[in-house]
Amino acid sequence: MKRLIAIVVLAGCAAAACAQAPRPARDIGQSDPPTFVAEPSGGSRVPDVIYVPTPEPVVQAMLELVRPGPRDLVFDLGCGDGRIVIAAAKRYGARGVCVDIDPDRIAEARDNVRRAGVADRIQIVQGDLFELDLSRATVITLYLLPDLNLMLRPKLEKLPRGTRIVSHAFDMGDWTPDRKLTVADKEIFFWVVK
Repeated sequence: MKRLIAIVVLAGCAAAACAQAPRPARDIGQSDPPTFVAEPSGGSRVPDVIYVPTPEPVVQAMLELVRPGPRDLVFDLGCGDGRIVIAAAKRYGARGVCVDIDPDRIAEARDNVRRAGVADRIQIVQGDLFELDLSRATVITLYLLPDLNLMLRPKLEKLPRGTRIVSHAFDMGDWTPDRKLTVADKEIFFWVVK
């Protein structure tokens, strides 16, 4: 099946580099709500995982580990209802990108982003996370499955130095996490790309 990906080109993006700190996000624009959705044409690949929402205490702990700020761009791969990116925008002032292959989750995330009043800070992308360009991300959040994390790992390891990655429940094989927490009986794994 043809894999779909939304390609978003944003004018006025500027990258700022820091030698020691995580690189700041590029400005995703303020003029219109940056909601971009690729509409399926001829079918789409079925989701790899069933949707299970991340519990609120785990969302809080994940975001405390990655410490997003106003200059960060948080990508939630397999975003579900958008709760992690919404929390990053509301509590930390970060910008975000919600990515999911499931059109039902995209519709739910779009509605939740609008109701939360953060549509000017969050993009919604329906697409295959394995084909998505992650190079703008300064933070990646995941709640996938072990085999999907392993498939994604080579792409994550190539991200710029300082990119923070946090995974709910599943590790990345022998990639040693910088931190590991247990919150509400759920494991959380945190890495910084070196």
